[in-house]
Amino acid sequence: MLAAIDAGSNTLRLLVGEVVQGKVVPEFYLRRICRLAGDFSKDEGLSPTARERTLFAFQELAEACRQAKVQQIRAVGTAAFRQAINGEDFAHEIRTATQLPLTIISGEVEAECMAAGVLNALDPVPEHALIVDIGGGSTEFVLCLQKKVLWSRSLPLGVVRLTEGFSSPAMRQKVIEDALKTLNVDLFNVCKSFGLNSSALTLVGTAGTVTTLAALDMQMIDYDWRRVNNYSLPLPRLTHWQAVLTPLNHVEREALPGMEAGRGDLIIAGVEIILCMMRQMDTDCLTVSDFGILEGLLLSL
Repeated sequence: MLAAIDAGSNTLRLLVGEVVQGKVVPEFYLRRICRLAGDFSKDEGLSPTARERTLFAFQELAEACRQAKVQQIRAVGTAAFRQAINGEDFAHEIRTATQLPLTIISGEVEAECMAAGVLNALDPVPEHALIVDIGGGSTEFVLCLQKKVLWSRSLPLGVVRLTEGFSSPAMRQKVIEDALKTLNVDLFNVCKSFGLNSSALTLVGTAGTVTTLAALDMQMIDYDWRRVNNYSLPLPRLTHWQAVLTPLNHVEREALPGMEAGRGDLIIAGVEIILCMMRQMDTDCLTVSDFGILEGLLLSL
């Protein structure tokens, strides 16, 4: 049995499963919303309370791996660890306390693992795709052609950072729009160099914001990754959910069927990123993948 752990800026996730004939076969998932990037400080890094929450969750996941008799584990830290002045110190603390082989990976390695996992779930696999992974501390963009990564970018547009850093929705929206305008110029130029039309790319979304929107759209009380993989979210459905969710407070949002607990205050920033990207790309549909970096990590073992 194999295991993969992804320590993101908002969520700590575990996948236990196998790889059979090149396909990921999940046995079970565990996830804990730890909000590691919460109360982040440039000068002090990860906050003591966020570290405490996350270490406790890591201990839970380590015990789950022992119970499942996992033979190989790959555990990684991403944007929150990379950006924090005390990220490596905290990674060492986790390794000592749990015996998990946690490493901090670069944005490039994160993009490659994420793309491998996302594409493993899609049927059919698109010829050329732009994958968008909206995290707590950053959003990753990966351009793929025939499963090969051609280009990737990481922007500091994480939903935790955007939600905590901008009390004004108008200011948050401007930050998103400005960042994505620059990104789309780069994307257009890269596509042109490969003879691709950026407006014809299949837009694929992964991670909590996107999978939660799919679950909301299906009113899914018991989350089922099989139904989420390959789900299509047309632009009118996404604008519908933005209109429904925006007037509600986080408690009311989390009472809706399909909404994950702990995501009620973060979902709006995520929706804003998706809609802005779709409008700038002139794309009318988002394909959803529940698979992502976890599945890519499992494939690497």
